[in-house]
Amino acid sequence: MIVEDELLIAMMLEEILQDAGATIVGMAGCVADALALISREDFDAAVLDARLDDERVTAIADALEAGAKPFVFHSGYGPEHLPSRHRHRPLLRKPSNPAAIVRMLYAAIG
Repeated sequence: MIVEDELLIAMMLEEILQDAGATIVGMAGCVADALALISREDFDAAVLDARLDDERVTAIADALEAGAKPFVFHSGYGPEHLPSRHRHRPLLRKPSNPAAIVRMLYAAIG
């Protein structure tokens, strides 16, 4: 699952992950859409932007954690902008290397 408010970045992530063999169950650009995807789709992991327009992503991170779904943050912001209770999660800084995205997401899955 990809949660990203910038369409071009979401499409880039989709292509990178599909090239690595992943199946993308859905993409969301806002909190409400992400929470809906989490509730209805089965998936192994998520890439989560740290901020969606003016929305904080704490509810999404909490829902992923509650469902035991591994995730990584993908953001132009530093760790100080992540939800405080999720700052231990992996953070990829934008712009990021495609290989690093794949490596970090698969590491999160275990």
